[in-house]
Amino acid sequence: MAPLTTLARAAVRSSAAASLPVRALSTSAACSVAASGTTSPSYSSPFKGAQKSTQVPDFSHYMAKSSGSTNQLFGYFMVGTLGAISAAGAKSTIQEFLKNMAASADVLAMAKVEVDLAAIPEGKNVIIKWRGKPVFIRHRTQGEIEEANKVNVSALRDPQADEDRVKKPEWLVMLGVCTHLGCVPIGEAGDFGGWFCPCHGSHYDISGRIRKGPAPLNLEIPVYDFPEDDKLVIG
Repeated sequence: MAPLTTLARAAVRSSAAASLPVRALSTSAACSVAASGTTSPSYSSPFKGAQKSTQVPDFSHYMAKSSGSTNQLFGYFMVGTLGAISAAGAKSTIQEFLKNMAASADVLAMAKVEVDLAAIPEGKNVIIKWRGKPVFIRHRTQGEIEEANKVNVSALRDPQADEDRVKKPEWLVMLGVCTHLGCVPIGEAGDFGGWFCPCHGSHYDISGRIRKGPAPLNLEIPVYDFPEDDKLVIG
């Protein structure tokens, strides 16, 4: 029975396969091959050519109707106007700041001091206050002038001739501040007949030049002038 059953099944399968329609699995490539009669397949890309997604939009509708030079002139005008306004504002701010930093009226009043020289006898010292600092005014005698000129300038710590420190030989005007640590020297004292600083022992001669002690420089000469024979203006 088993061989007959197997044969029957085989006969049914072969008859069913013969009765089924044959489906042709053809592609466009196969059709093109059949049409051309060649064996090599060809493929045509659907993405060739201009695409709508790659086209640049037309913005001409939004462009200014006037020429480009007109727009540039307007831009330059706006930039220049804003620059001028900014400069004016900066100038006003800096000017107000400098006004606040400027010296007050009482300080400006002390900028210059006028001294009556007729009230100072020969051989005497006078101390006045100028800009918060003491100023020594010495009416020197002829002997003191000669003594100051006899000094060997090259041997001094701070070489300076007496004629370079005075505008009139008889009048010596200098700041009364020691160049060592800012003390006030004593007049008509010291080893050289000039000024002596008792704080640290600096000796100055009759021309205010350092001769002995720790001070490195001569006494400073302020700005002064003689508008008249008996008038001295410091500052």
